[in-house]
Amino acid sequence: MEDQSTASPMKRPRHSLRPLILGLLALGSLHTSFPKLHAEDWAQWRGPEFNGSTTEKGLPSQFSKEAGVLWSAPMSGPSASTPIIFGDRVFLSSVDKDNQSTHAQCLNRTNGKVRWETKISDGLRRDERSNYSSPSPVTDGKIVIFFYGNGDLAAFDLDGKPLWRRNIEQDYGEFAFQWTFSASPLLFQGRLYLPVLQRDQPVHNRGKEGAESFLLCIEPATGKTLWRHVRSTEAQAESREAFTTPIPYEVAGKWQIILAGGDMLSAHDPVSGDEIWRWGTWNPTRIGHWRLVPSPVAGAGLVLACAPKKSPIFAVKPGAGVLDEKALAWTTSDRALSSDVPTPAFAQGDFFILSDVAKSLSRVAPDGTIKWTVETPGRIKYEASPLVADNKVFLVNFNGDVVVVNAQDGTLVHQAAFGTPDDKQVRSMIVASNGLLFLRTDTMLFCIRKDKDSNAK
Repeated sequence: MEDQSTASPMKRPRHSLRPLILGLLALGSLHTSFPKLHAEDWAQWRGPEFNGSTTEKGLPSQFSKEAGVLWSAPMSGPSASTPIIFGDRVFLSSVDKDNQSTHAQCLNRTNGKVRWETKISDGLRRDERSNYSSPSPVTDGKIVIFFYGNGDLAAFDLDGKPLWRRNIEQDYGEFAFQWTFSASPLLFQGRLYLPVLQRDQPVHNRGKEGAESFLLCIEPATGKTLWRHVRSTEAQAESREAFTTPIPYEVAGKWQIILAGGDMLSAHDPVSGDEIWRWGTWNPTRIGHWRLVPSPVAGAGLVLACAPKKSPIFAVKPGAGVLDEKALAWTTSDRALSSDVPTPAFAQGDFFILSDVAKSLSRVAPDGTIKWTVETPGRIKYEASPLVADNKVFLVNFNGDVVVVNAQDGTLVHQAAFGTPDDKQVRSMIVASNGLLFLRTDTMLFCIRKDKDSNAK
């Protein structure tokens, strides 16, 4: 694992770097801590900081299926959705593979026993690569909301009492995606946000001519639409499709909802949905097959967008209106720093970028300097987004093999195999809560604790 702390494969705009770096430092001071529920909860896919990290300490770094597992629970089918933890409850979007149906589920965090489970609908998938339960649930500690790729949206109280249900496809038209839609919703400051960034024409007999891409804002308590902001784009065909989750970010004391997709980034007012700024594009020739999977990640006064298909990563400074090249802080020129599926994390003042296409993990400073890059072990693909916590980076590959990397220097800390022959496409990221790790494979959910007696290997 070669130390590449002096590497700097970044392309920069044609203006002085000194004012740029000073500007970055100033912008970084504008960002304050995210409003958290409890420090130990993982209430939505991107975690308590909305960036793939947590302040959890004392997490296990040496564990295996034989040592360190507090409990495990069988899963009735594969799902890319992330376990959501609040207090002593673990919420799961799931499928029943045998009965071809989707479900909302709650487990007890202390022992993995099922607290409640509700069938949502019949049907499992539209393609062979994913299924309807790929989006992750969200909770504010009062209600929990589940969304599915067939448009089903359902809310429950924490004890499983149904509160409301609706279907977004029935309300606004059939989704126009080549693959199964899988964006996770965002629950923030009393509002639920759901993006539908789709084609404007039918694909595989799905969708309709003139279909609009939009950001939907819903009242969590009732399920009623508060507003629907139509998001225009010059993207063509599949490049209009995005499977990204919106994130909140605070700039100059005001919160913005950041979206990536349709060949661009955009920021929106959380209350009205009005567009504050937009930047793009990573696709100037308007290639028509560049669907977007990685969500944006923000930190140190920057928003990162990962262009698809081995294309660069772009670091953009928030602004106002239509941003030009002056808003571009840096962009990568080395394909080793590129992500087609995993969403980067931001922690300890830096970005952690997992490249599924170059099979590498990198720590990158806000000025674009690569502090280190390491190869991911083995030949199996890593598409689950990285977790950064307790000075460690946690990864899992398609087969359920877990890798722990030291966040400071990139050294390999630990590897452990958790998969079975039936685990072939594990995409759910590892999450941390209450000093525990939660690992979801295609077949099992593992709750992992720090081994008290020894460093299990």
